[in-house]
Amino acid sequence: MWFLDSGCSKHMTGDQHQFQELTLKQKGFVNYGNNNKGRILGIGNVGHSSTFLIENVLFVEGLKYNLLSISQLADKGFNISFTNEACLISNKENNTKLSGLRVNNVYMLSLQSLHDKSVCLSSINDDSWIWHKRIAHINMHHLNKLIKLNLVEGIPKIKFETDKVCEACIKGKHSKSSFKPVKIVTTSRPLELLHLDLFGPTRVSSIGGNHYGLVIVDDYSRFT
Repeated sequence: MWFLDSGCSKHMTGDQHQFQELTLKQKGFVNYGNNNKGRILGIGNVGHSSTFLIENVLFVEGLKYNLLSISQLADKGFNISFTNEACLISNKENNTKLSGLRVNNVYMLSLQSLHDKSVCLSSINDDSWIWHKRIAHINMHHLNKLIKLNLVEGIPKIKFETDKVCEACIKGKHSKSSFKPVKIVTTSRPLELLHLDLFGPTRVSSIGGNHYGLVIVDDYSRFT
């Protein structure tokens, strides 16, 4: 869990596994409230690059807690709001939101919960091909038009380019090869080969109250 700390000037953690990217280099010390010091072993990013990324997090030797600096979040353009039960961190630029809970007298959140349904995430992915799939494989030209005219809320302000081929679109445009007509009869007697077709359900029932139909055609006599 990460603690939101108003008295902390920098994001910091002592857990190296929290980092998505980490550059190991000694950059001095950080001072704690009890006048002790912790050695800075590196700096990196935590979170998820496609959803919620927090940059410039210090890797501090021996630190047993994960601390998020409220002032540093505000400097990066994040809005932080608190209630008596929860807190909300949001960024208007890429329309991301991350919620935390109040436990006793501190507010904490889990960056691992970004994949949970409880986290509110909207328009967080700026991959143009992801949006191409979300909006029914729409043409990239039409996507750019939607953004230009501001016709759909939530789509990120990015340029959609056709830099690769969509496999699903290619398969959807394939036309089925037609069968060549057979001019000779290949069977020698009735009932040697039957062609069957089952269709339904139909909106209107038959006289007998049925909604399915079975058509049988004899290949030799063409009797149906």
